[in-house]
Amino acid sequence: MKKTIFIVGAGKGLGTAIGRKFGANDFRVVLMARNAENLKAYEREFQAEGIEVYAKAVDAADDNAMAKALHEVVAEYGTPDVFAYNVGVTIPDSMQDNGISASVLRDRYQVDVVGAYHCIQQIATEEFAKKNGSILVTGGGLAMYPSVDYLPLSMDKAALRAMVQALHPVLQEKGIFLGTLTVCNVITAGSSCAPKILAEKYWKQYSERKDWEIVCQ
Repeated sequence: MKKTIFIVGAGKGLGTAIGRKFGANDFRVVLMARNAENLKAYEREFQAEGIEVYAKAVDAADDNAMAKALHEVVAEYGTPDVFAYNVGVTIPDSMQDNGISASVLRDRYQVDVVGAYHCIQQIATEEFAKKNGSILVTGGGLAMYPSVDYLPLSMDKAALRAMVQALHPVLQEKGIFLGTLTVCNVITAGSSCAPKILAEKYWKQYSERKDWEIVCQ
């Protein structure tokens, strides 16, 4: 039976690269992101490449909307075999005289960390465990090497990494693999962390189900 991957944060870089890698290995791909127009474009591209693909527009910052969307895609396409959370606000934040506002920190944390935790709660069901499902999260090197120019993201990636490390053994006991890919370079073509390279590492982590963290320098 064909396996399925859900990808939350399906952008034109890493998100779609992950989809293409798994799709090339006969996975059904469900792309999830905020921009419905972009998702339609990705759908057409994947279909032209012979990949079975579906799309669902949803904002990862909205817990209720995300829960509803996940319920709907599970009802439509079944419990996934792999779930990827590839969401993060990666823009730099200029440090003003009075610093970054608390509201900005809260908003970013909601997207970068709470959204991931909420999705894990929704996905890590008994049915997912029976399928020996895998949950893969895109982390960042800022977790270990923080930058004041990316202060909210540095804080959030550290929290995300700690969450994955703490939950990994707990979910492992249930038959679920939880891992993170820690990206320490820019995600762009020609980089050591180019989307295609990272997608291969995602596939390696899924296939081996060994290390809770893989680092791309």
